[in-house]
Amino acid sequence: MSSKTITPELVGLDIGYGDKSAVIRALAARVVAEGRATDADALYEDAWAREQKDETGLPGGIAIPHAKSAAVTQPSLAFARLKPGVDFGASDGPADLVFLIAAPEGAAEAHLAVLSKLARSLMLDEFTAGLRAATTPEQIVALVDEAIGESEPAAEPAEPQTAEPVPAATTPAIPAPAGIDPALLIDGRPARIVAVTSCATGIAHTFMAADALTAAGKATGVDLVVEPQGSSGYQALPQSVIDAADAVIFANDVDVREEARFAGKPVVRTGVKRGIEQPKQLIAEAVSVAADPDGARVSASGASAAATSAQSLSWGKNIQRILLTGVSYMIPFVAGGGLLIAISFLPFLGGYGIALAHGDSGVNNAVYVLQHYAIWNLPPEGLGYYLGAIAFEIGSVSLGFLVPALAGYIAFAIADRPGIAPGFVAGAIAVFMNAGFLGGLIGGLLAGFAAWLIGRPTVPRWLRGLMPVVIIPLGASIIASGLMLLILGAPIAWLMTQLTSFLNGLTGAGAIALGIILGLMMCFDLGGPINKVAYAFAVAGLAAQTPASFQIMAAVMIAGMVPPLGMALASTVLYRRGFTQVERENGAAAWLLGLSFISEGAIPFAAADPLRVIPANLVGGAVAGGLAMAFGVESRAPHGGIFVFFAIDPIWGFLLALAAGTVVTAFIVVGLKRFAAPKREAAIAAEDAVDERVEAAVV
Repeated sequence: MSSKTITPELVGLDIGYGDKSAVIRALAARVVAEGRATDADALYEDAWAREQKDETGLPGGIAIPHAKSAAVTQPSLAFARLKPGVDFGASDGPADLVFLIAAPEGAAEAHLAVLSKLARSLMLDEFTAGLRAATTPEQIVALVDEAIGESEPAAEPAEPQTAEPVPAATTPAIPAPAGIDPALLIDGRPARIVAVTSCATGIAHTFMAADALTAAGKATGVDLVVEPQGSSGYQALPQSVIDAADAVIFANDVDVREEARFAGKPVVRTGVKRGIEQPKQLIAEAVSVAADPDGARVSASGASAAATSAQSLSWGKNIQRILLTGVSYMIPFVAGGGLLIAISFLPFLGGYGIALAHGDSGVNNAVYVLQHYAIWNLPPEGLGYYLGAIAFEIGSVSLGFLVPALAGYIAFAIADRPGIAPGFVAGAIAVFMNAGFLGGLIGGLLAGFAAWLIGRPTVPRWLRGLMPVVIIPLGASIIASGLMLLILGAPIAWLMTQLTSFLNGLTGAGAIALGIILGLMMCFDLGGPINKVAYAFAVAGLAAQTPASFQIMAAVMIAGMVPPLGMALASTVLYRRGFTQVERENGAAAWLLGLSFISEGAIPFAAADPLRVIPANLVGGAVAGGLAMAFGVESRAPHGGIFVFFAIDPIWGFLLALAAGTVVTAFIVVGLKRFAAPKREAAIAAEDAVDERVEAAVV
């Protein structure tokens, strides 16, 4: 297999496809046939997912679908010259030159830099003209090799590992205008503009937008410098250049890194694709906003572009994004702390007794041991007991961050870094007032919106440095924590007490109904918002250390294990011919994912066949959750699945509920596939035959 990024076998000339999906699929198949990727479907899905986020068609009949994929083993370019062209979403019509850029998920920076050079070359008319005039794949390869620096084997690296700001010398040579447009003058001189470009993958659009903006700046006479923030790294613009700029252009699909550097600057925000297609219009808009006293400014707090753009979302969607951000950042505290506590319960360490109160001392056994003994003065129970006490205490302290971390990162999702400190303080106040999980949610929202409001006004330059580190955290902490202490904390604490009492009092049918509801929530969207709400509810209750909280945690964990295990059982044991080869491979992996309580292991099945897989998951999850509550299964660990068996009691109830849910899910999905899609087997058999022929050809 060649070490080159592109080979003649990866090139197709003057071929026709029905639509862009077919083009991407065909190019992905070429990459796999050349042994440069392991799974054409996986590479296609990754490239198609990127295409769905933002179409990759560009002016001039060009399209660059691209992806970083775990299926790719060698950075590669596959090329198709289409006849007729295919619509990739460009404003000026179909594309006839299509490059699929395939990069490994953990591609080295040097490789990503090579691929970015292709994107920059596509801005050159002579390069695209050469691609259209070539008569053989070898000519295409020679053109691309020269563009990306692979034509000379002994040449120096194509590009440094850290991407430089794009100087005018790297862009197409455009004659400077004889006279600059007066509309682009500020105080009688050409406007000074800085720009930042970045796309989701940081390979293609990032550098194409950088080059397009720089070329447009040279063509219009504007002093414009660009900082491309690509996957191969970036070199920050000198702060003196930023300070001297009249305005900034953010052409980004992801957050701007270190945005606080631009605080107070007039700003134009847009997507990276517009930086490629309309660079002159963006320059004109930047000059206009610089002259407008009421124009948009980069927040003094340095809030991220994502947070700023989120203001345009509906209130419901925005609140959902904010809460899920808090939950996502909270989970590592909970998972790590909970697993340490579970480890401390091992019989050869502390056992469950390590958590019990020590006589009349007012503390538990773990705290008592750590207060009265040391590694050189072991307790009578021995070294294992002492290590168990250490594990339990570290885990307990980690779990103690549950509510403050939740509140802190909810505030972070609203106001970026200046919201973290007031959010943590508000969360700690919620713990102090026994307002619990709900108090953390409300405290985080209060802190975040307070920090956001304080950071909105434009302040003098001398004050900007103090805003994110002193003024915003101080003011937001006073507002949010003050409201919690004075008004909201006590009612929330009362509500949490009532809710805890209600849950602790659930027995019989009530507990089973709760288990069914939690099971349905865990299996509906497999790691999505509904799944995360159920999981967050369960882990928040662990702090109470009550039998009811342990049972809720067990029901959630068991139900979350059912979808991947059910799909694994169906696809690898019960009904192999009803699943594609790729699905059977995913099923083999799903055994381990399910046993580890990773619900996302079922996502490939749900995405491919949602109308059959999701209902099967829901029924199995409801059965598992209900049985777990009926058997009174308790889990003192928040994660780990079967591998934290020592923290689960009774283990027979855990295994029985899990097996029942798994079998129900598997049989339902098999039944639906057999009787609701009788023609699917033949289609899968034909697809398997094609896969076997391709595999034989590769070998």
